[in-house]
Amino acid sequence: MRRFIVAGIMALAFAAGTASAADVKIGYVDMQRALNNSEAGKEAKEQLAARLKKYQDEINGKQDELKKLKDELEKQGMLLSETARASKEKDYQQKLKEFQRFTKDAQDELQGKDEEFTRKILEEMEKVIKEYGRANGYAFIFAKNDNLMVYVDDKSDVTEDVLKLFNTTKKK
Repeated sequence: MRRFIVAGIMALAFAAGTASAADVKIGYVDMQRALNNSEAGKEAKEQLAARLKKYQDEINGKQDELKKLKDELEKQGMLLSETARASKEKDYQQKLKEFQRFTKDAQDELQGKDEEFTRKILEEMEKVIKEYGRANGYAFIFAKNDNLMVYVDDKSDVTEDVLKLFNTTKKK
């Protein structure tokens, strides 16, 4: 569907007589590569990795605690009174639920941060791409998407130029 829309826009531009095919500059940006190789993208990855390590350390500690409780319950289960065993089982189940809730919350928080970082970087990159396109006379700059682009000439790839401009802009 998008292919037809893009083709339609290009056909209208050519049909309107505003530009001949030879005059139209078309480029593309590999957004995934730009995101991964930009300074902002690398910084976001580092921040996410640090958060992940922090959560992983907490998860490991909680897992150890759960394992100890389970071991105690199995070893002492037969020796304890019914009430004491039920209390220990209830304590274990409560800690297990807390652990599961914690891991789910950590996962949701990391995913949310990843989406937030990505959205912010892409919004800033879009501004830089527009600036680059205007400054260099491009009629179109597309985001490369393997599902939509059947053929892309590497000479049309402006990703590195946009990356340099983006990184320079971010340093200011």
